[in-house]
Amino acid sequence: MNKIVILGRLTKDPDVRYTPSQKVVCAITLAVDRPFLNQQGQREADFIPVVLWGKAAELCGNSCAKGHRLLIEGRLQIRSYDGKDGQRRWITEVIASSMEFIERKADAARGQQAPAANAAPAGNRQPDAWDAMGTPEPYDEEVPF
Repeated sequence: MNKIVILGRLTKDPDVRYTPSQKVVCAITLAVDRPFLNQQGQREADFIPVVLWGKAAELCGNSCAKGHRLLIEGRLQIRSYDGKDGQRRWITEVIASSMEFIERKADAARGQQAPAANAAPAGNRQPDAWDAMGTPEPYDEEVPF
């Protein structure tokens, strides 16, 4: 079985193109935090290339921008080609089968998770689906991408 699930932030705006047969393809790169700290006490990230096809590619291209958080489910693909210099080159990427938005579009634009406008006080309200996502993290403008 070849299945991968990653959660990360877009490092740049999606690159949407069309193949000669008019199929839509979108290439993105997600910065995915490693689950541990390095020796300096900082969190490192892996930059994972992802390819989306069809409706998911259109949706990503129309709705996503640098810094948005996405959950991608798909498969790992490793392919190779011969470069102009005759050397064999290898490409590792995730071919997405589904994509989920982790933040509301308005919250991502502000770089934070906003409270609901009509929410009851925290002690009196029912938890919603966003509460299950964990503690909101503020958007860091100092991210190196």
